[in-house]
Amino acid sequence: MRKGKIALLRTTVLAAAFGLASSALAQQPAVKQLKMQSTWPAGLTLQDNFRYWAERVDKLTRGEVKIEAMAAGQIVPAFEILDATHKKVIDGGHGVSYYWVGKNKTATLFSATPAGPFGMDHFDFLGWMYEGGGMDLYWEFYRDILKLNIVAWPIGGSSPQAFGWFKRPVKNLADLKGMKCRQTGIVGDIYQRMGMTTVNMPGGEIVPSAQRGVIDCAEWVGGVEDLRLGLPQVWKYHYTPGMHESNSMLEVMMNGDVWKGLTAHQQEAVRAAVSETFLRWGVRWQKQNADAIEEMRTKYGTQILRTPPDILIAFLKTWDVMAAEEAAKDPFFKKVLDSQRVYASKVVPAKRFMHPPYSFAANYYFPEEKKPGAKPKAK
Repeated sequence: MRKGKIALLRTTVLAAAFGLASSALAQQPAVKQLKMQSTWPAGLTLQDNFRYWAERVDKLTRGEVKIEAMAAGQIVPAFEILDATHKKVIDGGHGVSYYWVGKNKTATLFSATPAGPFGMDHFDFLGWMYEGGGMDLYWEFYRDILKLNIVAWPIGGSSPQAFGWFKRPVKNLADLKGMKCRQTGIVGDIYQRMGMTTVNMPGGEIVPSAQRGVIDCAEWVGGVEDLRLGLPQVWKYHYTPGMHESNSMLEVMMNGDVWKGLTAHQQEAVRAAVSETFLRWGVRWQKQNADAIEEMRTKYGTQILRTPPDILIAFLKTWDVMAAEEAAKDPFFKKVLDSQRVYASKVVPAKRFMHPPYSFAANYYFPEEKKPGAKPKAK
């Protein structure tokens, strides 16, 4: 009898334990499998930014949210990820907002181009996004202006970017006339006004177009991105810097319903992964750029040259005119631009006051090489 009671007790305990375990399993959220695609070829570090974010979301959600970070063209063409995300053909995407200026030119302002704006670097611009009201305007733009079911975040400062690659030397603004160059977004319109003939194309088409002689020059990013794309193998003249993307902001986007379907903890993990990716990818990217510049020079014989100042000044002046024209036509463009101007008017002069010129200590410890044949300055 006693053995029977013990057996019954064991059975009861086991059943209770099994019930608790089953209940705990039932309470665990189902794993969300998301398919997202970028605008970038698979081999670029811009795609590494996307993959890093996806990996961090996986870990920060304890495996509850798994994102397949696909490269350009795996589901839709590179420039179709915005509409595909809205329609939920894909759950989200990774690119840069100036690709969407065909829908509304205000899109370029959320990628921080052109001209900074107003001289802001990508950390200044990130400050405007999170401390100056930019994020509210960013979401309002997609939701109310473009009428898209999309949320997005700035996920990397891929800047400052180079002026570009050319098949022949560029000595001044006049040399741009007659050249056919790959440019994107509103930047293409600016350079057209400056005399350049421009054509828009995804990054993966630049090298084949150059090899066929379809284009004479191209802007991509600079540093490691240009090296991985194969640009040093087709052109030898590489000019930097550029005012068109002295500050450039990558974005990661998600379908609005997919976002709402995440738990509060999962949403917080997504946001945390965005901030971490911005920092960790960014510092790695700067080192990769330094290594790439050395490889371009030593392995491919790239001539890395300073962009003629009259081109940079002409770009700023042309953009100011175009921005004023667009602000006069589009109240929302004006609203965003004015917000950026107000924020920049405080942080840019303050930063100029507090920060020594980067070249001051750089030239002290690592003097720039003198041009061949240059005469020493008289004492």
